[in-house]
Amino acid sequence: MAGIDETRPFYPLHIAVLTISDTRNETTDTSGGLLIDRLSAAGHQLAGRAIVPDDVEAIRAQVTSWVADPKVEVILTTGGTGFSPRDVTPEAIRPLFRREMDGFAVVFHQASYGTVGVSTLQSRALAGQVEDTFVFCVPGSTGACRDAWDLVLSLELDSRFKPCSLAGQIPRLAGVCS
Repeated sequence: MAGIDETRPFYPLHIAVLTISDTRNETTDTSGGLLIDRLSAAGHQLAGRAIVPDDVEAIRAQVTSWVADPKVEVILTTGGTGFSPRDVTPEAIRPLFRREMDGFAVVFHQASYGTVGVSTLQSRALAGQVEDTFVFCVPGSTGACRDAWDLVLSLELDSRFKPCSLAGQIPRLAGVCS
C-alpha cells in the first residue's frame, strides 16, 4: 500500500526555491515562502532561494547555477507557468531537461482539480531532470504551491514513501532508498 513507512529512515534533501516574478520580492513572495516553510517543516534543508524576473535567460541562469552546485539536489520553481505573455517558465526550463517527468503534471492537475476545478487547465506545471537535479515547476499562486507540496511533493520527496520515492534517485542516496 502506498504511503509513508515510519519504520524507514528519513533522509533530508537539499532543496532550492526559485520564484519567477516581475513583481514579487522576498517580503511579498508568499508562494516561495510557503514552499520554504513546508520543506523546512518536513525536515528538508533549504539549499538556496532566489527571485528572478519572467525572463528566459534569467530563469535558465539561476537554474543552471544551482544544477552546477553539488549542494542542490532539487529545485522548486514557482511562477511563470500560466498563459500570460510574460509566463515563460516552461520555455526556459524544458530545453534544459535530459528527462521530463510527464506524470508530475498529471498528478499535480489531479490534485489541483480538487481545489480549483477546471481552472487547473490554466497551469503548465512541469518537472524533470537537469543533469541529476530534479526540477519541479509549479504555478505562482500560494494555493497552487500548497497543493503541489501537500498533495504531491511532500510524499514524492520523502525517502520513507513506499513503494518508492524520488529520494532514491538522488546520487548521494542511490542504493539507500528504494
